[in-house]
Amino acid sequence: MSDSACRVIRIATRASQLALWQAHHVADLIRNSTSDCDVEVVHISTEGDRDRNRSLAAMGGVGVFTREVQAAVLDGRADLAVHSLKDLPTETAAGLTLAAVPDRYPVHDALILPSSTELSEASGGEELVRSLPAGARVGTGSPRRQAQLLHFRDDLEMLDIRGNVETRLKKLDDGEYDAIVLAEAGLRRLELADRISGLLQPPLMLHAVGQGALGIECRADDEFTRNCLAAISNADVLPAVSAERSLLRELRAGCHAPVGVSSRVSDDAVFLEGVVLSPDGTERFGGEIERPRDEAESAGALLAQVLIAQGASRFLV
Repeated sequence: MSDSACRVIRIATRASQLALWQAHHVADLIRNSTSDCDVEVVHISTEGDRDRNRSLAAMGGVGVFTREVQAAVLDGRADLAVHSLKDLPTETAAGLTLAAVPDRYPVHDALILPSSTELSEASGGEELVRSLPAGARVGTGSPRRQAQLLHFRDDLEMLDIRGNVETRLKKLDDGEYDAIVLAEAGLRRLELADRISGLLQPPLMLHAVGQGALGIECRADDEFTRNCLAAISNADVLPAVSAERSLLRELRAGCHAPVGVSSRVSDDAVFLEGVVLSPDGTERFGGEIERPRDEAESAGALLAQVLIAQGASRFLV
């Protein structure tokens, strides 16, 4: 295809700083992988962006950051949508396909303390959680994070927090919270890794399904865009996130349910660990499974049945 006939691919994205970073990152990946197209970014306002007062759970949780972005692709305003994969419902919207999952960023959650806090370089996430004062106010709107922290320390006061990353950090530094929890990947993408006080890793904290990964959707019948996206998808990331998402789908749980996962992929196998907790952290159901790499979908489904047999369904309504 000549330059004069170069096709423009339009990317639909939320307009938050992190979402725009993700969209421009994908745009660069596409430009670097093909000379057949140029890329434009289309800003979309979502329910989750417009309503900064209600909790995500009160808005229904699933799809509050993705529905309007998907609609822009379906009605032709855009050709593809870039999502944080952890926000993307596991049931694919009719007419769309998950066409690419690029390289994955770090998957862990990060504990962040006020900027005035002096830290030992040797401090780990578990040690920092243990050192928080009695009744410490921890800001996170994630039931998964809340439940796992309460399981570790039931005296913590879990408080909802909304807004973009910079807004949340300001609220922390202004004294509204003693600590907040954010995804390590988002902080690193925004060049804010220096704000990470400690990483929350298993067994204390299992990450969200799809955390650290991007999910790129396009219309199922758009062969040109699908081919462009196939060139930027990571074949090693896909089995891991497929196992994670199939676990969530089989549990019939939304992306804001108290479900945590940990996965890894070898040349011939996928390993998946999963937990479901009660909202107050008093009950915890867990299991792990290993399956051949090409059976990643069944790994998640089988592990879900293990957790359901333990009684996890009571906390997934």
